[in-house]
Amino acid sequence: MRGGRINVSNTGHVFSVAAYGESPYLEALLQSLRKQESPSHVIVCTSTPNGHIKGLTEKYGIPLFVRKGVPGLRDDWNFAYEEGRRLGRLVTIAHQDDLYYPAYSRTVLRAFRRYPDMSLFCSRYDTVNAEGKPVYGMAEGVKRLLRFRLRRRAASDRTDVKLSALRWGNGIGCPTCTYQAALCGSPLFQNNYRFVIDWDTLLRLARLPGRFVCVEKALMAYRVHPGAETAKQIHSRNREREEREIFRKLHGRRMADTLMLFYRLAYGAYS
Repeated sequence: MRGGRINVSNTGHVFSVAAYGESPYLEALLQSLRKQESPSHVIVCTSTPNGHIKGLTEKYGIPLFVRKGVPGLRDDWNFAYEEGRRLGRLVTIAHQDDLYYPAYSRTVLRAFRRYPDMSLFCSRYDTVNAEGKPVYGMAEGVKRLLRFRLRRRAASDRTDVKLSALRWGNGIGCPTCTYQAALCGSPLFQNNYRFVIDWDTLLRLARLPGRFVCVEKALMAYRVHPGAETAKQIHSRNREREEREIFRKLHGRRMADTLMLFYRLAYGAYS
């Protein structure tokens, strides 16, 4: 099912919204995408078509793309990425519960003009609760430390610099990411994880040619709420299991177990 018109003032950047179910935050996300200072393509992709999603895409004149088959995180995100890369070379997989600040698109495009070899764009983010109020914790502070070497743009095409943001934890917030399709290839997500799907993917991308450009400015807001997938992954203990597995791949069993003692502190935002 496809409909609506494409919001387009540039042909380079696409917000591909991965929507599922009936999120009460989807409309706020779409409104934030319409307020971008440098308007981009906006599309919505789903494997769970319903009246709520269809109604909002019709209201805002946004094309809706439906994937047939069983809903699943990897396949849904890959579908959103593939539909996005048909329209532009830079694809942001926008998460339906989050918000993107007006400068996001403009900052992505500015970074790409300066660094055409940019394979990945990322930024700092704010954390908000279900009501949109700030949530303060140590997680983003730790991520900023992990991203420290990425601030040296002249060296951020080096594999060791890119991996430095990922070896001791995932220092890159998935919703902040924009991918240059020509350098990231297809399919983008090639693992079967449910929580660390992005971390494992970033580790793979870090070893490929291309520059990671990080802007240490909050360009979007990541929403935490009881119904979020992250909360479900914590409560089921799957997040802990998958993170431990990645650490073991990187550092071995003993170091991984030690790192997890500290890494679990980041779960506090969902307490």
